[in-house]
Amino acid sequence: MLIGIPSLLGPDLLATLRAMGHGDEIALVDGNYPAEDQAHRLIRADGHHIIPVLDAILSVLPVDDAVPEALFRASVKGDPTLADPVHLEMEAVCARRVPGRKVVALAGADFYARVKAAHAIVATSEPRLYANIIIRKGVIHPPAPQVQDRSGTS
Repeated sequence: MLIGIPSLLGPDLLATLRAMGHGDEIALVDGNYPAEDQAHRLIRADGHHIIPVLDAILSVLPVDDAVPEALFRASVKGDPTLADPVHLEMEAVCARRVPGRKVVALAGADFYARVKAAHAIVATSEPRLYANIIIRKGVIHPPAPQVQDRSGTS
């Protein structure tokens, strides 16, 4: 156990999140997704639903702020104009964790292609269909240097 790290982020997932570089993407997928067939790196999150896994990952992973779009979700029957309740839940978690960032719905083929190119796939036990999301990793900016006045105090 670690202080401040959600317990459902196991060692394999934490190592993968840490190893990802700026611009790398990680896909979180439901229990029906063909993750094993498509993953470069597969992390199992068996027994967990996607919303708590998404929330835990976004509590430690910076989302890319250098691009206009960094969060992508699957679409109902491949149609980006359709959304299921799970998509609204994903959007609510993202709005709380990364305010101002929109979750972009992708058509089926576009979403599958992006998942196949992802750095890693996290396979959850989420039973709901189309419950898949991709996160593009950003950077952690260094703190701004403190300016000292001429008297030597900050």
